[in-house]
Amino acid sequence: MCYDDNARPPIPDGERGAAHGDDVVLNSADGTRFMAYFARPEKPGKGQVIIYPDVRGLHQFYKELALRFAEVGISAIVIDYFGRTAGISSRDESFEFMPHVQQVKLDTFFQDVQAGLNYLRENADAQGATFPVGFCMGGALSLQSATRSEFGFKGVIAFYAGLKRAFGGGATALEQADKIVYPVLGLFGGADQGIPVSDVRELEAKLQQKGIEEKILVYEGAPHSFFDRRASDYAEASSDAWRQMLNFIASYS
Repeated sequence: MCYDDNARPPIPDGERGAAHGDDVVLNSADGTRFMAYFARPEKPGKGQVIIYPDVRGLHQFYKELALRFAEVGISAIVIDYFGRTAGISSRDESFEFMPHVQQVKLDTFFQDVQAGLNYLRENADAQGATFPVGFCMGGALSLQSATRSEFGFKGVIAFYAGLKRAFGGGATALEQADKIVYPVLGLFGGADQGIPVSDVRELEAKLQQKGIEEKILVYEGAPHSFFDRRASDYAEASSDAWRQMLNFIASYS
């Protein structure tokens, strides 16, 4: 897993306002109930995000991340992956996530994304450009959802995406790169043991070849999951990652 129960998202630079968050239960098109968390800013700005967590699904790190987005004026919803196989039980560290990860399928995941987008667009105080922000497994899913024009995203953001991770026996994010239709911001650690920089550069080359606007950053020496308030050695990378995200959202909103 990327983040344990003690992990906390870094705090973005600059002014922050008040925000409020709530646990919600959403219904997918096939009738599946699944967990989500919605954070709304007191003073909305431009843009809104749908957050795809790591392999544990919806847990506290991502609820706090949604609040950090809302504090800078960006409404945010986080969705869980495991409504079909684990219901709406807790995703604390005792959760045995891998059997459920192995059952994730893109077609039903996309149904859940649409349910999350519907809720976000109906309940955010300011309608605006929408961006998925994914981490690890969620980063791979962010790139996968970048192939779906019906979502109406303005761009996609992926942290340390598992580029060779396949879901339900389908194609990997790297194999699907030539089908991406939105601008991409990719954020990777140069010392990530599970994602070779060569794979990252292959993704970058494929996006450039197709003419997709992209910004792929590799933070030298940073490991997988460097975006963590406790990781003081990588505070500069985390701070820059926040700046890159907020600038990317502002540029396409």
